[in-house]
Amino acid sequence: MRQRKRRIIPEAEMNLTPMIDVCFVVLIMFIVIAPLLEMERIDLASGPPLDSQSAIAVQEKSPIAIYVFEDDTLAFNKQKVNITQLKTALQLAKQKNPAARPQLFHDRKAKFGTYQTVKNTLEAAGFTELDLILKPE
Repeated sequence: MRQRKRRIIPEAEMNLTPMIDVCFVVLIMFIVIAPLLEMERIDLASGPPLDSQSAIAVQEKSPIAIYVFEDDTLAFNKQKVNITQLKTALQLAKQKNPAARPQLFHDRKAKFGTYQTVKNTLEAAGFTELDLILKPE
């Protein structure tokens, strides 16, 4: 009888070490850099100076005025409140003045997260529009 010789075909090998090394370097860089990023603040780009004729007139008197200060404290119609008191005050204001548009006076140095919290509270109280007023330095 004849014996057939089995021919052994070598398997193709791929060296994954360089790819794994690159992934680890990128991961380490991300871990080191991520805590240094400040995600809570957004710096607004400076625009051209506005002349008084081209500036948009803002409604001066609104029955609903919310102030966000530099230290992220809140005030509703010039009375200091926390976020839960603000929610209650906004619900009452919505009942008294359903057509009113709230004005939010936001300090440039306050955190963006505070704006987002106030915006979510306004939406929960039933408001769909908001005047955001940023005073230049």
